Amino acid sequence: MGNVLIFAAHKSGIMKHLFLIAAAALCALCGCTGKKAMPADTDTPNSDSTLILYYSQTGATETVARELQKQLGCDAAAIEAAVPYDGDYAATIARWQSEMAEGAKVAIKPLDIKLDGYRTIFLCFPIWGGTYASPVATFLADNDLSGKKVVTFATFGSGGLDKATADAAAAQPGAEVTRGHGIRSARIAKAPAELERFLIEGGYIAGEAEVLPAFSESAPVTEAESAVFSDACGSYQFPLGTLVEVASRAI
Repeated sequence: MGNVLIFAAHKSGIMKHLFLIAAAALCALCGCTGKKAMPADTDTPNSDSTLILYYSQTGATETVARELQKQLGCDAAAIEAAVPYDGDYAATIARWQSEMAEGAKVAIKPLDIKLDGYRTIFLCFPIWGGTYASPVATFLADNDLSGKKVVTFATFGSGGLDKATADAAAAQPGAEVTRGHGIRSARIAKAPAELERFLIEGGYIAGEAEVLPAFSESAPVTEAESAVFSDACGSYQFPLGTLVEVASRAI
């Protein structure tokens, strides 16, 4: 049995929820070991009408996209910048900041697949500056996804899926934009189990997922809990704020 903790950190007056899974509990949390069968979903997309569309700069998002493709058995295609972001982390951030300051629209290559025949698009992207990466912004600006279901997936260091989903909905008002799943970059190796659970619980694939207990009421963070958080997130390059509360559950 392991403990799963959810922390709330306060930064610049904004509550940010930071999720941490203790190492002893990783497999138990992510495994789909079967206690409850998920109900059938009549709106579940079939593989012929579903597309995995992704932008990946480091390869992490492509790993998630290819795992989704494997589990759903559908087509996949890449969004590619006309001039790739092929530098290191610092170079990529410097270029992105310069483009943002200039209001530049990042050019992307034409897709090698037509979107017309797809009813559901699983849109996968890394988080840059709190939302989807710039090439995805260009794709959403240049294409009309009206009438389609768009399910968002993100890889990130500390979050951003909620804002990215809201931004995608604003960019595509004629589409049904749905929040999908986010995977922290440090947990890419756990992506297959995390994605399987999400797809089962969402009715996208058949299967059973273990029902997890609810979290406890939030309480002030103890020194021991703060140490757990620091061990998991201390290497992240951006400040994550000051921890104020924690909730837990045993699994």
